[in-house]
Amino acid sequence: MQIVTKKAIRYGIIILIFILLGLSYIAFHYFQGIPVLNYHQINNKDHNTLTLSSTEFEAQINYLYQEGYTGISPDQLADYLQSGKKLPPKPILITLDDGYKDNYQVAYPILQKYHFTATIFVITDFVNNYGKYLTWNQIREMSDNGVSFEAHTLSHISLSKASDEEIHNQLVKSKEAIEWRLGKKVDYLAYPGGEYDQRVIGLAKEAGYRAAFTVNFGRDRINSTLYTLNRIPIFGGQSHTFFRFWLRLNFTQTINALQNLKAYLLKEGNTSIAGLISIP
Repeated sequence: MQIVTKKAIRYGIIILIFILLGLSYIAFHYFQGIPVLNYHQINNKDHNTLTLSSTEFEAQINYLYQEGYTGISPDQLADYLQSGKKLPPKPILITLDDGYKDNYQVAYPILQKYHFTATIFVITDFVNNYGKYLTWNQIREMSDNGVSFEAHTLSHISLSKASDEEIHNQLVKSKEAIEWRLGKKVDYLAYPGGEYDQRVIGLAKEAGYRAAFTVNFGRDRINSTLYTLNRIPIFGGQSHTFFRFWLRLNFTQTINALQNLKAYLLKEGNTSIAGLISIP
């Protein structure tokens, strides 16, 4: 009897997945929201969960170009979310976190080749101080050519575990450093490690940020909260294949639903059933 029950549950999950795929297709075409891609390192040396090869990154950016996507800025996204200001056809925001030197050496030329801009969230204390991170000269050059630079704190600490005073210092000083170096206003924050809570959100508002980005999987819509903006992480997992990127971009809603289902099953102690759900 127990075996029959397990089989029924498995079949139920398969049916649910097909239902989710169908709903995702509808959602993608009618309620799709704005995709915000999230990258980190782009190079052929570091083979880890945060790093894409130059070949894979170019294949993804070329796909966006061929499919008619238009790169937008954080300001354009925020204006749309706040007031419904019109966006260009098939808008997409490309973001890179931390500010690695390969963003200038590898990602930047590829983005230029396909006429895309991007937003880089930099850890300001790392700039000029560590070999694998950007220099201010590189940042200025990219900024002068359409790349936006926003804050990722001074030193990438876990904000939710820090004191109010330290959070304030991390948020304000990193913002001021970029503004002083580039002479441009900084209005956006990416939470280090995607970690935040209501206290952090309140302090981000006090520090003068207009919006903040998480690593929560999903797209952003008119009713999205500006201080918990979703992104589509193009990192993590077991591989960085083009197919995985394609699924995440085109079936964001389905993958989000599967993640929520798996989290629920794990919370309820159904680990064996949760193990049947593979998240690309």
